[in-house]
Amino acid sequence: MNETPQITAASWLMVATLGLTWGGTFLVMEIALLGMTPFWLAAGRIGFAALLMLAIWGTMGRRLFKAPVARSGWAIVALIGALSSAVPFMLLAWGQQFVTSGFAGVSMAAVALIVLPLAHFLVPGERFTLRKGIGFVIGFIGVCILIGAQAFESSGIALEPAGRLACLSAAFCYATSSVLMRRLPQVDPIGLATVLLCIGAILVIPLAFIVEGMPSALDTRTLTAVVFLGLIPTAGASLLRVLVIRSAGPVFMSLTAYQVPVWSVVLGAAILGEPLPSSLLLAMALILCGVAIIQYGPLRRLFLRG
Repeated sequence: MNETPQITAASWLMVATLGLTWGGTFLVMEIALLGMTPFWLAAGRIGFAALLMLAIWGTMGRRLFKAPVARSGWAIVALIGALSSAVPFMLLAWGQQFVTSGFAGVSMAAVALIVLPLAHFLVPGERFTLRKGIGFVIGFIGVCILIGAQAFESSGIALEPAGRLACLSAAFCYATSSVLMRRLPQVDPIGLATVLLCIGAILVIPLAFIVEGMPSALDTRTLTAVVFLGLIPTAGASLLRVLVIRSAGPVFMSLTAYQVPVWSVVLGAAILGEPLPSSLLLAMALILCGVAIIQYGPLRRLFLRG
């Protein structure tokens, strides 16, 4: 796909929705992990989301690519399916046993670090300019301030360094799959989101059996959390993610990486009663400033049109 990214008001709305949705996901995962094992949590949310998307896709004729695709194209789709759901979901669920939900949310800021250089070399129209570099640095300083406020509080668990590495590795998976997704030929967004989730389910469910055995019975709270994770941040967000990347590009999509840490801290304070760091307002200001600089052109066109 070689078209120049098209960033519209709808693109901004979808990115804002994704930032809020994924920012709150870590709280729900923390609740779900109290009643089930991490690989089965990943399998449950992906499996539920895949079934839901299959039902929706079935009513629309099950279209995918608009022209025949070579085997290499299907191999890339399989890789994207692994890197966009199965692998990062397992890494996050496993890692969140040993780190705070704040750290898990903040680690997603690394997506923007990885996407910008990858897109510069691999995606037409996504050049790493001086302006983007300045905005990136300012936004990342805000993320660092946010990290310093709360996210690195130790849980006192020996495997915490491995948990941190797992969360950061999940960010690498998201960034790589975003860039690869943008390079696919013309494709139906709902079909692509469905196929990627199905690939994820095919990979993670057998692994859950191998690593953790049969799943245990779920209580109502855990089951509700899994259904929510499958419906909102997995099925719904996967579709929005495909729509944003395919239209506005992976660099624009990476702006969610700046929002997720803010929302994870804010929602943690509002819902779990966690202390609200005094540096949060400064961090948010820097993050939003960085986003505005990176996306100055689309913002200017948006406001002039409005």
